Amino acid sequence: MPIEILLFKLLLCGIIFVVSLGVAAYATWGERKFAAVLQDRVGPSRAGPFGLLQPIADGVKMFMKEEMLPNKSNKFLFILGPSLFMLTACMVSTVIPWGGDLTLGGVTYNLQITDINIGILYMFGVVSLGIYGIMIGGWASNNKYSLLGALRASSQMISYEIAMGLSIIALVMMTGTLSLREIVEQQNAGVSYVVYQPLGFLIFLICAFAETNRAPFDLAECETELVGGYHTEYSSMKLGLFLFAEYINMFISSAVMVSLYFGGYNFPFQTEIAEALGLSANGLTIIQTLIFFGKIVGFILFFMWVRWTLPRFRYDQLMSLGWKVLLPLALVNIFITGIVMWALGLIGNN
Repeated sequence: MPIEILLFKLLLCGIIFVVSLGVAAYATWGERKFAAVLQDRVGPSRAGPFGLLQPIADGVKMFMKEEMLPNKSNKFLFILGPSLFMLTACMVSTVIPWGGDLTLGGVTYNLQITDINIGILYMFGVVSLGIYGIMIGGWASNNKYSLLGALRASSQMISYEIAMGLSIIALVMMTGTLSLREIVEQQNAGVSYVVYQPLGFLIFLICAFAETNRAPFDLAECETELVGGYHTEYSSMKLGLFLFAEYINMFISSAVMVSLYFGGYNFPFQTEIAEALGLSANGLTIIQTLIFFGKIVGFILFFMWVRWTLPRFRYDQLMSLGWKVLLPLALVNIFITGIVMWALGLIGNN
């Protein structure tokens, strides 16, 4: 790999990491403002204009709070848990295509850290590792509420990962690739895949709520039953890592759904609009990236709307939905996709 491309990839890693932290920080502000609008309140308004400095104040508060380590806990694993959860939350962003190609100094760079041909498998592998951070943290706390929350989180994620993976299989059957960039590029001139896979998208969306521990599937940290769940014993920035990772997971999940089902950074008539405005290739890439982030913000707002609209499920309802509803629907979706593709193949042969 040429040195200039390597340096660009390292710079892109740093930018995506900073952007992820920034989105996670201001998603907390956005969620509090969103909830305030729904509940006829003002929301954060003291720290800076419109409360825009509230995430910074919260971050400083997290760093300044006293570090607490339970006497009977496993100290090493107690610290490893939130660190691992945060690491896995950031790792999925490496295979997401954030935009098209940029040409600088005669060298072409793409706005993706790495384009591996098994990007979807990598994504699922990393997501499945995230549960270890929760399990380690809950077990190392030596607290029954923490352990129950960790057990809930692990069974919930394992259950919903199956339906999520099966929903993606139907999409892979259509696209013939596991590369996220290729899937996005296939939606360049055509219709977004949500049109062809509405059921698969709906299953993936519901599973994304469960995978990110967002309401109404936040049974792992159910305050009314488990105090705080797996992070009951955590304080200071270790608690902050758990909370930040949840919002980063929401951000990354939104980016994945946009890439798979809503065209990624593509938008309708992008070539015609670029020609009409006289945009260069780099100018179009910048607009594509802004459009991509606009779609992500739309999904993040949807996550927030669901949290402040729907009540929390009971745990038996959560598991029944995953095993008795979503799993059969995902299998039916694969079957229907196969039948349609087979029929279209016969028509093509005739």
